[in-house]
Amino acid sequence: MTSVKQRALAVGNRLGVALIPRLPDRVKRLVSGGRAITIDGNTLDPSIQMLLAAQRAAGVTGLVVADDVAATRSNSSALTRTLDERDVRVAEIRPVSIPGPAGAIGARHYRPPAGGPPAPLVVFYHGGGWVFGDLDSHDSACRLICRDAGVHVLSVAYRLAPEHPAPAAVDDAYAAYRWAREHAADLGSDPRRVAVAGDSAGGNLAAVVCRLARDAGDPLPALQWLIYPATDQRGLTRSRSLLADGFLLTKHDMDWLTNRYLEHSSLDRTDPLVSPLLADDLSGLPPALVITAGFDPLRDEGEQYAAKLRDAGVAVDHRLMASMIHVFLNLNVLGGAIAGANAQMISALRAHLAHN
Repeated sequence: MTSVKQRALAVGNRLGVALIPRLPDRVKRLVSGGRAITIDGNTLDPSIQMLLAAQRAAGVTGLVVADDVAATRSNSSALTRTLDERDVRVAEIRPVSIPGPAGAIGARHYRPPAGGPPAPLVVFYHGGGWVFGDLDSHDSACRLICRDAGVHVLSVAYRLAPEHPAPAAVDDAYAAYRWAREHAADLGSDPRRVAVAGDSAGGNLAAVVCRLARDAGDPLPALQWLIYPATDQRGLTRSRSLLADGFLLTKHDMDWLTNRYLEHSSLDRTDPLVSPLLADDLSGLPPALVITAGFDPLRDEGEQYAAKLRDAGVAVDHRLMASMIHVFLNLNVLGGAIAGANAQMISALRAHLAHN
């Protein structure tokens, strides 16, 4: 994407962020084509519908830009800046360095207000298809989680592909979890309540970390919070085809990102280290809070993973946010039903960790 087009898109996004929350739903529908979009009985949120229409008008059809790693990362960073919620404040944010298998892993610790017993710690892995995303791309989301759930958040900057193919991200994610277990008290959090969480590719990593911890005999996470997780890299589900285009994350995006993650890797798409749905045994894993979105190509594989966990005897709380798209965690600034969906799942996180 050229810098001129990127600047124009950023201006358009800022205008959208300012305008969309103020418009009545009927106006949003009107400027987005005049009718509601309903698929599989789910009706797309009008704020999201308007955002998608504006992005299509600007020539944006997905998260991957020109099949180019640098352009995709640059576009993600530009989009992040327009979606920041600056009024979401926490007690403290500070950088953390975690020893990793290939050098230090960058991280960021978000601390809730002091007072009362130590709060739980959520080890968070950002989304971005294992190729883009970073601590800044999910800074607003982590602040929101910290503030509204009343938990510590440790956001992890794991290594990205294609420079670091699979399983580099897995290795970093697991190392970060083990470090967090050992240093939870040092961070001021409750060592007995350390959860793992992530969105999309980050949800994939959180799921894999749980199985690695079980197999190694490590203390298990108190909870696995999987937000629209990628669980099956074969890409064969109905939702990957039905929702292949038009809802920000596309089938092409997922195929391209998965190829970048696995090229030069010794793993293939069916390895449980990259496709946790294909693991033979999911028994003995931590309780799971699984979030799926009605207009997400990854919807079905998230639902399938929740069902397979439940069949293996794992306690599962699966919540479908029927009117949402992939990445709605990062769209909270648009308010309305989007903020409501985020509030619902963060409230569920808080409740699960309070009763752990």
